[in-house]
Amino acid sequence: MLLLSSMRSEASAWIQQAKEDYETARFNQNGGKHKIAAFLCQQAAEKALKAYLIEKEGQLHKIHDLVALGKVSGISSPLIERLSELTLAYVYTRYPDVRPEMDLKDKIPQFLETAQEVLTWTEKQLSKKN
Repeated sequence: MLLLSSMRSEASAWIQQAKEDYETARFNQNGGKHKIAAFLCQQAAEKALKAYLIEKEGQLHKIHDLVALGKVSGISSPLIERLSELTLAYVYTRYPDVRPEMDLKDKIPQFLETAQEVLTWTEKQLSKKN
């Protein structure tokens, strides 16, 4: 179990928000709200990686690119590849003038799995520091 009390308060807030975004993504998937579920998967992964980098470096990386955040964090190449697709969800789920992703409903389970894997990786890394 991750001891949040021994973490920087800012990093702790980011990881808690990441977990909430993940749970809300699952809730929206079950409710058939696929765009918001995809967006929240991206947000969960982004916030988890930012929590790790805040704890590691003491600063917030103000970017939304999961690939860049993953590389700086040291995440494995196979997961980086999956983050590439999840990064796109940040744009096409938010803006009506961007071509929507076809088969989004079918991608949500993969997005949830990727977000969960990032959360698990982040918590493991953070627990090593404590």
